[in-house]
Amino acid sequence: MSKNNNRNKRKTDADKEHVVQTVMSKYFEKSETINPIETERNIRKRQKTSDEPKWQPPNWKEQWENILAMRIRNKDLEPRGCDTVGDNITDDKIRRLHVLVSLMLSSQTKDTMTIAAMDRLYDVDFNIQYALDVDVDDLAKIIYPVGFWRRKAQYIKQTCQILRDKYNDDIPNTITDLCALPGVGPKMAYLAMDFAWKSNQGIGVDVHVHRISHRLGWLRYDTKTPEQTRLELESWIPRDLWDKINHNMVRFGQTQCYPVRPRCPTCLNRNICPASTSKDKTKNVKQE
Repeated sequence: MSKNNNRNKRKTDADKEHVVQTVMSKYFEKSETINPIETERNIRKRQKTSDEPKWQPPNWKEQWENILAMRIRNKDLEPRGCDTVGDNITDDKIRRLHVLVSLMLSSQTKDTMTIAAMDRLYDVDFNIQYALDVDVDDLAKIIYPVGFWRRKAQYIKQTCQILRDKYNDDIPNTITDLCALPGVGPKMAYLAMDFAWKSNQGIGVDVHVHRISHRLGWLRYDTKTPEQTRLELESWIPRDLWDKINHNMVRFGQTQCYPVRPRCPTCLNRNICPASTSKDKTKNVKQE
């Protein structure tokens, strides 16, 4: 195959991956309008009344350990994520604000763009007062080119006004109150509780967690929304792992388990993943 053909093939794969990510992100954004609290009540009620033994997928512990091992192996490929935002901010309220804003910017945006936008906000000493004083168009220019930058600039200003009026310039510390903020859905709320408040309240499910959970066979049925996926995962994953799922699966999805053409041949789970396309062929060895 010629170099031009190889180059065109890589470009086609990249285009396919972009389309898949965009479509799934838009679908997930719409589905986050579901009331997370009411949905959880209904599913938890069904779980409590069930006499069936607790379900767990086969090989999940080995699959999980392999994901952690591959994170170490692929660490040089990993971009900075929202979990690193605010590490150099000493004021706790401002640190939590930066975490929340980074999560708001991250929707339908690559991590590199999100972090670059947060670095620019850091450079202007972004805080509640700055957000209230700055013109929305100027704020939009700072966060550009994150996805839906104009809309997100409006969300940030609206959110900061609420934080000033109701929360003494801090962010809420409950899932319900976080989800009530403009532009904040359940995934962002659970991650904000983890990253900002260091509180393990649930699993933040994005396109990577949703995709990989299906591929690994970690779901009992074909879930359609992030909330369905979250509740299914939380029904069997030990709680002390909830706050570790998103961070590790996202990195695994970014460096190994791609939406299009995943790197199955080099995946440590290739022989125990139902979706693997590169299972090792077993050879019958004659016993002496």
